[in-house]
Amino acid sequence: MPDIYLDPDAIPDEVLDAMKESLERRAATPQQGAALQSYLADIEFPSAARVLDVGCGTGPQSRVIAVIPEVGEVVGVDQLAPFLERGRELAADLPNVSFEQADARDLPFDDASFDVVVLHTLLTHVPGPEGVLNEVHRVLKPGGFVAIYDGDFTTMSVATLEQDPLQAAIDAFVDGNVHDRWLVRRLPWMLRDAGFDPSPARSHGHLDTDDPVLTLGWTLRGAHYLKDAGAIDEGAAKALESEARRRIEAGSFYGYMNYVSIIARKR
Repeated sequence: MPDIYLDPDAIPDEVLDAMKESLERRAATPQQGAALQSYLADIEFPSAARVLDVGCGTGPQSRVIAVIPEVGEVVGVDQLAPFLERGRELAADLPNVSFEQADARDLPFDDASFDVVVLHTLLTHVPGPEGVLNEVHRVLKPGGFVAIYDGDFTTMSVATLEQDPLQAAIDAFVDGNVHDRWLVRRLPWMLRDAGFDPSPARSHGHLDTDDPVLTLGWTLRGAHYLKDAGAIDEGAAKALESEARRRIEAGSFYGYMNYVSIIARKR
């Protein structure tokens, strides 16, 4: 099951609608909100900073960045027009936020035109992420910053014992939503090769137990992928969902993934 983002034109409308809701739901979780605020605090925003949010989705991080006192303008870009349409609706009261459709590997902006670039859960979905980093380096002003936040998808788990059947759904979710599950572990030297000086990476673990909004969604989507791939039938998919919800009611659900943030300065 290839990453769903590799062929955006082939994503069904109902899946796009679910993805839009999922992006906003994820951003609204306290843990993800705290992680965003935490790594944004590591950036040295100049006065009236011009910020580019690449892979902005529906724009939840764009809206947070826009109200930082040092920020003058935020431009969000994404390859999916439905995400941008929703982003414009949600940011209608923020005059310093705009959105453009673009591929992260071919940004429609002049050289040295931004002070800060944010890549929030983008790079693990992109074939040839080096191309994205090269484009980010090009559009950043000398001394500008790139902030990267992404999942270490090798750590995604809902298993509570060996051979846990729910973990098969998680593995299917990763296969169907991620191009390179190992990427964040290579980021420091990738950034150096692209002309950046990275600061030490930081860990932002996301743990779900009592109210697993994020990791429950991963599990249900993974079960759907398994069914669509013919690996299991409808009954088995419903059984996986039932087991996940049983664990929530019993107080025994456990879902986890480590996220990583890294700030790097353009040489």
